[in-house]
Amino acid sequence: MQYAYFLSCINESMTKEVDRALNLWKKDLGMELVNLEKGTCCGGSNLDYVSPNHFIIINGRNLALAEQMGLDLATSCSTCLLTLRRAKHILDTSSEKREMVNAHLADEGLYYGGTSDVKHLLWVINEDYGLERLAVKVTAPLRGVRFAPFYGCHILRPSALLGRDDSAAPSSLDRLVEALGGSLVEYGSKNKCCGFHTLLVAEKQSLTMTGNAIEDAVRSGADYIVTPCPLCHTALDAYQDKALAGRRASRNIPVLHLSQMIGLALGYSREALGIDRHMIAV
Repeated sequence: MQYAYFLSCINESMTKEVDRALNLWKKDLGMELVNLEKGTCCGGSNLDYVSPNHFIIINGRNLALAEQMGLDLATSCSTCLLTLRRAKHILDTSSEKREMVNAHLADEGLYYGGTSDVKHLLWVINEDYGLERLAVKVTAPLRGVRFAPFYGCHILRPSALLGRDDSAAPSSLDRLVEALGGSLVEYGSKNKCCGFHTLLVAEKQSLTMTGNAIEDAVRSGADYIVTPCPLCHTALDAYQDKALAGRRASRNIPVLHLSQMIGLALGYSREALGIDRHMIAV
């Protein structure tokens, strides 16, 4: 299993533990992730509104780099996933946009042809590797641990661009938890927004969304929240104390990225997985 790996900005700065964990256990699964070293920031969920042409040129280049390697592009960031898939959809459905992008890429000897798919790490594990194969690799099953899966927005919506899960009742992260031996709790916030993308412009509203999700998970009796997105992880972990201020939540709750959860089940220590970097202690 070989993929071009998109180095998301947040994993290179705020959530380094996500790639730290992934780089530990990928060899156990025979997974080769070739860093997209010449790739650039995808622009998050903002650049396409500010400058649509720059958005598709930058991401058309990222995708063309993966095509040059002959590989599908994988990412562990849900916002990068949505951004890259949105750009791919535009380029695949507009010959005019594709010609414009390729005119810019020609100076680097690159060409966008639409041959590389864009996948989230969760999809790679569930669909390409397979949960039955993963379950065999588990050396430290997460028995007795209750997880509240938090999907967030950008791996679910819009369904037309993503389409792996029912956005109203997602299950891919749930199935991963069970394959690792963990238990699930039911709670209403699993497919809600974490509030991250409004944090700088509407902090009160952002923290309300964050607090709602955390409080809901605590009430459900979960031991951990687990998320496939480092941006959701940042909101739910780093801003947890602030989001719960003035609320009736009985306790804090630790938050894991799915790469750390997999690492725990494969026998790696909390320190090796970077869990000691978290704001809310495990």
